[in-house]
Amino acid sequence: MNVKSFNKALIGLLILFSFSCATYYQINSEFNKDFEVGNIEAAKKVLDNNKKAGRKKAQFLYFANQGVVNSMLGNYEESNEWLEKAYIFGEDYQKNYANIAASFLVNPTTITYSGEDHEQLLLLYYKALNYLKMEDYEAALVECRRLNLRLNELSDKYKSENKYKSDAFIHNLMGIIYEASGDVNNAFIAYRNAFNIYQDEYINMFNLGAPEQLKQDLLRTAYLNGFDTDLDFYEKQFQTEYDPSSASSEELVFFWQNGLGPVKDEWSINFTTLDGGDGFVTFVNEEYDFSFPYQISDANQKQDLTDLRLFRIAFPKYKDRGEYYEKAVLETDSRNRYKLQLAENVNAIAHKTLDERMVQEFTKGLLRAATKKVVESAIRGEQGGDKEKSKEERQEEAFREGLSLLVGVVNAATEKADTRNWQTIPHSIYYTRVPLQRGENQVALKTIGPGGRTDKVDFTFNVKPNQTVFHMYHSLESAR
Repeated sequence: MNVKSFNKALIGLLILFSFSCATYYQINSEFNKDFEVGNIEAAKKVLDNNKKAGRKKAQFLYFANQGVVNSMLGNYEESNEWLEKAYIFGEDYQKNYANIAASFLVNPTTITYSGEDHEQLLLLYYKALNYLKMEDYEAALVECRRLNLRLNELSDKYKSENKYKSDAFIHNLMGIIYEASGDVNNAFIAYRNAFNIYQDEYINMFNLGAPEQLKQDLLRTAYLNGFDTDLDFYEKQFQTEYDPSSASSEELVFFWQNGLGPVKDEWSINFTTLDGGDGFVTFVNEEYDFSFPYQISDANQKQDLTDLRLFRIAFPKYKDRGEYYEKAVLETDSRNRYKLQLAENVNAIAHKTLDERMVQEFTKGLLRAATKKVVESAIRGEQGGDKEKSKEERQEEAFREGLSLLVGVVNAATEKADTRNWQTIPHSIYYTRVPLQRGENQVALKTIGPGGRTDKVDFTFNVKPNQTVFHMYHSLESAR
């Protein structure tokens, strides 16, 4: 490999390196900038003008983002078409083993992204709420059944304790939908499941207990079903007595999405290699007290790995976008106030799901580094040592050495964590029920931020007899 060719290759690699360093959030900066300031029409236009993104390895996220922006614009039917595409994509996703193999030679972004567990559930949350806005309760119930299937799959997937394997908020949502459609029996079951998950799992994992609104819903549906034993049990547990006269025939169920969920970033760890003997090389990081053995039978390749004293491996991490607003209330035109209650900390769940698989991420990262080094060694081949070589042999060795060096530079330039995630979902979800009057109702959302600063958004709801109306509002401000 001559100097001129080598320099050209290095220039190309510098360009590659500058692009490969960008995270998924940075690559989509134009869309994120418009979305985060609430310029949703412009954000949608960015997506519409980037249809190629819907045909690439991150198309799940393209579909999901289209679903969110269309829902926020009131295009509920179009939103559900996009969300359904994302759902089907996640359902039909088949592992491409060629891409998986390529990920060990390049980085994890060569694999198609099919969504995190909690992202798959939130797809159906958005779909169900869209149907409720369109007053299509039957379609919302279909999403309930899909949610139930997803929850069962999640439970089967993770058997060990203290893992995110069930979702209290999704069970709660199912109860709300069942009750709105008149199925109080299934509503009670869903509320009870939600309460148990809050108490048995969410308190320990996320420091989040059952919302007071859920307790009231559980009491009410126990009463409506005539489940006197259950009603008595929960009245004693909640230290309250259910008052049937408190129920309203017309009401609003309001979901307040506060802030924005975390974005995936990357961090890297420097590892050293030690000869572990018996065909093993050990990857060591003293700062974090990490030690991972890796078996390799070829003596030359093993020597190459142990000769590599220090190298970097990239891993994903979440970067938080904290909540700007600390709390919120709904105020009716009769001056009654209803506190929005925390039902789901999406931010905490995202961290939990990533933390649970970090050992797997470490293993893949180390295997990727070892595989790359083995490829470099194979390209370089065995050198002839001190024996006299012909001109052709020397040229071939020089070529192999240069090519191996070039591959090493490529490997370093392309070492990158997978920073893809759904970045338009909220930090947290709050909700409450508000009794309304038949006809036109004025309701104000008052959000309270730092120093007691209050912002207000007004809504008008026209309510039919015996109707439950639904609304979802997203405060996009974040505290970063």
